[in-house]
Amino acid sequence: MIKRLDKLLKQVLFVCVYLFALTGQAMADQISDVFDAYNAKDYAKAEKLAKPLAQQGEQNSQFILGALYYMGGGVAQDYKESEYWFQKAAAQGHPQAQEGLGDIYRKGHGVPKNLTEALKWLRLAAAQGDASAQSDLGQMYYAGEGVPQNYNEAEKWFRLAAKQGDVYSQAKLGYMQDTGQSVTHDYREAEKMYRLAAEQGNAAAQYNLGLLYDIGQKVPQDYTEAVKWYRKAAAQGHTDAQALLGYKYKIGQGAPQDYRAAMKWYRKAAEKGHPEAQFNLGAMYSEGEGVPRNYVQSEMWISIAIANANQEEKEKFIKNRDSVVRFITSDEIAESQKLAERCTARKFKGC
Repeated sequence: MIKRLDKLLKQVLFVCVYLFALTGQAMADQISDVFDAYNAKDYAKAEKLAKPLAQQGEQNSQFILGALYYMGGGVAQDYKESEYWFQKAAAQGHPQAQEGLGDIYRKGHGVPKNLTEALKWLRLAAAQGDASAQSDLGQMYYAGEGVPQNYNEAEKWFRLAAKQGDVYSQAKLGYMQDTGQSVTHDYREAEKMYRLAAEQGNAAAQYNLGLLYDIGQKVPQDYTEAVKWYRKAAAQGHTDAQALLGYKYKIGQGAPQDYRAAMKWYRKAAEKGHPEAQFNLGAMYSEGEGVPRNYVQSEMWISIAIANANQEEKEKFIKNRDSVVRFITSDEIAESQKLAERCTARKFKGC
């Protein structure tokens, strides 16, 4: 929810247009001051200004207090206090507070986890058009969280949220179309939704959009376009995108062949435990591609990859191991095993 608070508070700002008619100019000015303080990231001032208004029953200020206590902005993080103020605003029909309350019950923040109560508040907010609540409901139906798993119902809620620009819902709709979890299984729709989310910076959508172009799945195959989106996702730390980007640089597909760049991206993925990137990093050390040839480092990374892989990957790596590390001595194998143990203990960092 924290990632959505700025968006939610911007939505609440629109309410201020009507405050003069409803509450008078003085109250409208005070609430506007609360929003100004929040937007300036002066959370302590926002809390100070919001509290007396909230105590008078002003629902937008109650929501802001709940949000500040939720994220620990200007106050010590306190989920129980957040729940108190969200409850006050939600009871007055405030949709963002209802979504916040649903989130608190869904995650058990400061209250016992209660999916029935979460669904109640999320449905109320979603019925008022709150995109975050619609997305939350989509997630719950998708995962079977508190409700029977139902992809059709999940798609319905994701689609409503996606129409309002909710980036997670756009990415999830794309994935459902791409993988056949949607009734229509429409790759064109998948590409459209992935692109909408990718252009908003969603790393998973950027990676999946890259895959569509890489494979040519009902869209024209375009390796350059694939690499463009892999690069964007990789820059945000998407591990699979980093591993694939390393591969593209190694073979020169969609980008000029560049062994040093391949090593860079393989290493980033390898340090996060990606078995194929670890194996490929070992192979590059064996061939001296982008780095001086080093059989000890090669065997170290290949051993780590095998230990870290699933059964299918493990069998593939073992089969290819001898062709990669051809000239290693028994002493070098012993040294590589010690290094592999140390590297694993350091969770693959700085190896």
